[in-house]
Amino acid sequence: MTDSLRAEILSLARTHFKARGTPAFVPGESYIPPSGKVMDAEDCAHLVDASLDMWLTAGRYADQFERELASVFGRRHARLTVSGSAANLLAFATLTSPKHGTRRLQSGDEVITVAAGFPTTVAPIVQHGCVPVFVDVDIETHNVNVDLLEAAVTPKTRAVMIAHSLGNPFDVVRVAEICHRHDLWLVEDCCDAFGATIGGRGVGTFGDLATLSFYPAHHITTGEGGAVLMDRGPLAKIAESFRDWGRDCYCKPGADNTCGNRFGWKLGDLPRGYDHKYTYSHIGYNLKLSDMQAALGVSQLTKLDHFVARRRENFAGLERRLRERKLDHLFHLPKATPGSEPSWFGYLLTVRDGAAIDRNSLVARLEEKRVGTRLLFAGNLTRQPAFRDVTYRVHAELIHTDKIMRDSFWIGVWPGITEPMLDYMADMLLTVTQELKG
Repeated sequence: MTDSLRAEILSLARTHFKARGTPAFVPGESYIPPSGKVMDAEDCAHLVDASLDMWLTAGRYADQFERELASVFGRRHARLTVSGSAANLLAFATLTSPKHGTRRLQSGDEVITVAAGFPTTVAPIVQHGCVPVFVDVDIETHNVNVDLLEAAVTPKTRAVMIAHSLGNPFDVVRVAEICHRHDLWLVEDCCDAFGATIGGRGVGTFGDLATLSFYPAHHITTGEGGAVLMDRGPLAKIAESFRDWGRDCYCKPGADNTCGNRFGWKLGDLPRGYDHKYTYSHIGYNLKLSDMQAALGVSQLTKLDHFVARRRENFAGLERRLRERKLDHLFHLPKATPGSEPSWFGYLLTVRDGAAIDRNSLVARLEEKRVGTRLLFAGNLTRQPAFRDVTYRVHAELIHTDKIMRDSFWIGVWPGITEPMLDYMADMLLTVTQELKG
């Protein structure tokens, strides 16, 4: 394909996307999703450009996205994968490698986390035979109570794996110090928090490993997709091995003999010279991203700062509107962790004790009014059917976690939400609460 023909095709792709238009918002008729993607003509052009190569697995765009993502995120290495949940699985699996020697995570080891969150932050702990140790959260930041976390450490504790809840950083400065003092691995789940900072430093740069999600609900999107980020080269190589079938070889797709010794290794009990492309050092997966997804990520990444700014503006605008309507008397409004600048994923509201409002009735009525709602994911994981037969430990009581399970929900602040939508959301919250209070 000639360069001029490719340029013409990409120009037509941009024109096609722009011609689609955006439906007008009609209060009471248009549904306001709690999360969503914001796409433009350049995103469409990137997708088409990658498709014209007909390179269906990871390729030039994946290489570019990994480099640029690591740079923007503030880490040396990024490894793309198929989802944020897969990124959590890959990050945790990386810590189980025999290459870590005595620091290797093994079955029976304890990993401190929270029950108020998304299940696939915790699932890898269970899937590898380790024991989740659940501690409670704060009711207004909806993040881990660090005093309880520190008290939960025992000689069996080997790691901490926690998400920055709804884009609001947990006190990772203090948590990282605890992990360093007790020689614990730290995995930061940043799937909901890309762009958040604490103490002027980006979340995901404190732990040994960090994870991201590029699902359409998140800060940037590749459709499905995620990433694991780290600074240490050996961790990146191990993560890549687990992602790419568990193989020892680090050749890119379509490349051979990068090491220059493809048929010269003597590894394990294999005969000398066994093809290094088919030598496996881990029990791995195939979790690679396609190049078309990566192409979209390259385009979306250029808009990250704008997306984060819009989320913060919408959060502030919604908070102002709710306070003007005196709704802070009925709900705990979310508070940023001290010293942090969140990259808000959603606006969490928790019904105050004594407010005489049933959360379930409230969200049902809001949905009828076309205001989209979500709960804080699993609520309390220990009460989920999937965890009925799971071995875990609870340190102290999960009082606030249970409160969130019963009385919390969140509404959207994503960049596609406009000022008229914020007005309508606040008005409907006031209307519905007044109806329910009779």
